[in-house]
Amino acid sequence: ITLAEMQKAKESGGVKGVKSYPRGVTTGSDAGIESYEPYYPIFSAMQEAGLVLNIHGEIPSSAHPDTCVLNAEEHFLPHLRKLHADFPKLKIVLEHVSTTQAVECVKNLGDTVGATITMHHLWLTVDDWAGNPFHYCKPVAKYPSDRAALRAVIASKHPRFFLGTDSAPHIKENKTSGKPPAGVYTSKYTMAMLADMFEALFSDQVDDWKMLLEDFACHFGRRFYGLEDAPSNRKVNLVNGKWTVPELIDEQIKPFRAGDQIQWRVSS
Repeated sequence: ITLAEMQKAKESGGVKGVKSYPRGVTTGSDAGIESYEPYYPIFSAMQEAGLVLNIHGEIPSSAHPDTCVLNAEEHFLPHLRKLHADFPKLKIVLEHVSTTQAVECVKNLGDTVGATITMHHLWLTVDDWAGNPFHYCKPVAKYPSDRAALRAVIASKHPRFFLGTDSAPHIKENKTSGKPPAGVYTSKYTMAMLADMFEALFSDQVDDWKMLLEDFACHFGRRFYGLEDAPSNRKVNLVNGKWTVPELIDEQIKPFRAGDQIQWRVSS
């Protein structure tokens, strides 16, 4: 990434954000960054151009300082606070948050910092992926209390927390041989599964769980990116009707919640 590329991105009108991966924390991040300071001129240009910095918020596992997959996100948060302090007008999205600490950090940093939440982090805990490669993703799902924090911030209708699917279609053979790649496949059934989850999780907590779902999946993210006025005629029609998630898609990819019954479907 160069300043010239940032200028091209600004002029294109089609690029809204740039994603940063720390080195070695997830699939395909071997060439990720090790320090943010060398990229400060880029961040300054992004701030001026109104581009969003999307961050995978973990640090690599290490004996010093006592970091593993369960606390790698929490240990990243000081870096997020420093980036925000150094670039207070730069919009930053902490992607696929998974911990109570990350939720509270984003809430406290103010209007230019947001976060995405995946469908699978709303559903899973550490017990679900330990020994199950199809539920293994990065950041990994954490404790029940962390999952509860994700659900609570959504129920609160917080406008800076919105959907990020982080869907990864790794084939079954790769997921079950050797060290599995990180990633859960959700894209094909995202809206139907979200409707099923939101009805189960939030119908007793909010007046209108369908409106909560629409805001979380459709509006909050657009507003954060400054796209609320952009025209869009795309609609998703959800209908009530039970179906079963297939065990495999195209005989190769095992989807999230394979074999489960879902109460909602997307109409054609």
